Amino acid sequence: MGLTLTTAQINRFLQSLDCSLGGKYGYYKCLRAFYNWLYSPKSEYGLHAEDNPITWVEAPKRPVVILPSLTVEQVQILIDKAECLRDKAIISLFVDNGLRLAELTSIKQVDINWDSHTIHVIGKGNKEALAPFGELSEKYLREWLAQDNACNKIWNINQWGISSMLRRLEAKTGITCNPHTFRRTFAVLLRKAGSDTMTIKELGRWESLEMVQRYTRSFSFQDSMKFYKSPLS
Repeated sequence: MGLTLTTAQINRFLQSLDCSLGGKYGYYKCLRAFYNWLYSPKSEYGLHAEDNPITWVEAPKRPVVILPSLTVEQVQILIDKAECLRDKAIISLFVDNGLRLAELTSIKQVDINWDSHTIHVIGKGNKEALAPFGELSEKYLREWLAQDNACNKIWNINQWGISSMLRRLEAKTGITCNPHTFRRTFAVLLRKAGSDTMTIKELGRWESLEMVQRYTRSFSFQDSMKFYKSPLS
């Protein structure tokens, strides 16, 4: 079970791996989870936490990957090229509030509050939350519901169906088109509009600011300069 491993041996093992920085970090995370369990009361091995060799292992550096987000113009192209009113409403909502696929798929008519422009959703960890939407999404939603008269979930399509629709749209337009990219786009566009990370965290129902920062890495220094004002001005 590797009970006698030392910190130095773990470091040598990680350094010997012939893989990317991300891969080394993945190995480190697995080892950390195992040894933290092993040296906890849960394992029932009676080992002392202060003897845990993983405690002093320095985590391998992770590459900073800037994942794609879309421009407003690209989002408009996707909406214009969508096959039907339902698909236009789906794309608009995805970008308007960064909904996760499961959250969007589960929307029912009773979840929509037209007065406050919010949708009641059940997010990660079965937590209730509100997701905002704007005028364009309201337009497509009202038109779709007037046409469909859905009495339960409003889309009459499941997660697989929505994912398949997005893949077809990506093939047609050449624009990256999936729920994760839309969620990043939601965060980045808000950031470019001047919203701070705490506001984005609350609106996007993220659990930590770190997650928001990870999603908005494509927000550049030049973007920040648009909001700069000299303290001496």
